[in-house]
Amino acid sequence: MFHVPMALRAALVGFAVFSVPAFGQAEKYRPPVEDLEAYILDPLPPGFGVQHTDVDGPVYVDESGMTLYRWPLATLRNGPAGERKNAAPVCSNVKQTVNTGLMSPFPGGLLLPDLDTRPTCTQMWPPVLAAAGAEPVGEWGLVERADGSKQWTFDGYPVYRSALDTRPGHVNGAHAGRVSGDGGAHREPIRPRPQVPPEFEVRTVASGRLVLHRSGFSIYVWDGDAPNTSRCKGECLEQWRPVPAGQLAQSIGGWSVIERLPGVKQWAFRGRPVYTRISDGRFRSLEGGDAAGWHNVYTQKNPSAPAEFTLQETRLGQILADKNGKSLYIHRCIDDALDNLSCDHPTSTQAYRLAVCGKGDPDRCAVMFPYVIAPADAKTDSLIWGTMYIDPKTGKKAERGAPGALHVWTYRDRPIYTHGLDRNPGDINGDAWGEYNGWRNGYKGFFLRDDFLNNAH
Repeated sequence: MFHVPMALRAALVGFAVFSVPAFGQAEKYRPPVEDLEAYILDPLPPGFGVQHTDVDGPVYVDESGMTLYRWPLATLRNGPAGERKNAAPVCSNVKQTVNTGLMSPFPGGLLLPDLDTRPTCTQMWPPVLAAAGAEPVGEWGLVERADGSKQWTFDGYPVYRSALDTRPGHVNGAHAGRVSGDGGAHREPIRPRPQVPPEFEVRTVASGRLVLHRSGFSIYVWDGDAPNTSRCKGECLEQWRPVPAGQLAQSIGGWSVIERLPGVKQWAFRGRPVYTRISDGRFRSLEGGDAAGWHNVYTQKNPSAPAEFTLQETRLGQILADKNGKSLYIHRCIDDALDNLSCDHPTSTQAYRLAVCGKGDPDRCAVMFPYVIAPADAKTDSLIWGTMYIDPKTGKKAERGAPGALHVWTYRDRPIYTHGLDRNPGDINGDAWGEYNGWRNGYKGFFLRDDFLNNAH
């Protein structure tokens, strides 16, 4: 078990930390991307640490390196779900048997599917329990569970692991990026604070961890600049506004202050001066990155998709496609029970997916949303992409070599699909297929940019 002394933690605040392990160094995972997001190492409970991940940036982990999550209260269609800050945990070991009616168009009290195999909330989301004598530290506190055990909290919310995470670097328990409220009360990974000056913030989008000005607008860098030197003048300034740094601003981590003109300071990130785009009309815009020589700023980009996949333009933006140009889709599902368990993983009930893709008939589903088959020797260098064997009749995991089993591509440990009604590259007829435009139980296109609100995967 690794423990950082309190004095050392305090000294490290404000500095990028990549080398502090919370578990065996040989087990620590490093995403296959060039740059990783720097963070501030605030005080932690003994044994806890930080792990970099593929698309969620750095996350807090327990002593075994497993990602930590919370379940904040969300307002759904017919009421709130999730856990309240500074309140007793809701996630329990009691099996839920009926729906609540909070999200579904159906009234509450209806029996849930596959009750014989349905897990409890704590089976899918094991509480992170504190050892005897544990004391609060920083934002980490303690709450008593119904059985008398003490559970760690972060910022007042009870802390959990996910049963879907099996090794350091996994964040399979929750989706990245923006999600629709009526999709359910989503769990979220707990992250350390990004190491950015007060003028900036970081958000997860479909393409990575995007840096924004505190106003919510994107910031950009230009290929025409020299290292730590801005060359944007004259006509350039008609479209791009340098991000000013205050007279007392100081460099921090990858951020530095350059002198644009005598007495005029500007922020730079990793040696590149940063700007906002004057004509940006929406928050978190990626449009400025379409201009020749200009790029959005990320603390960390997502790992590349497998080489056989392609990029296609659609009427809603860029989408990931298979080798034949057919758009890819992800199934999203959260059930309408009190514990809002996900139902889009092969280990969960397939009743919801089969209902929307084939009226309960797996053969119809295989035509309407076929799995994307992976080569037998498929390999990836990231944890976000992978393969698994699936029994197409049940939608559940299968053993390699099992009769009828398919070897399929996965994203976040969930299969990906094409759509039977897509005929040409760029067709996206399967997007928003299902309940609540596909957010609660249905299919969403694998968009590589979420310029439009409903395109985040």
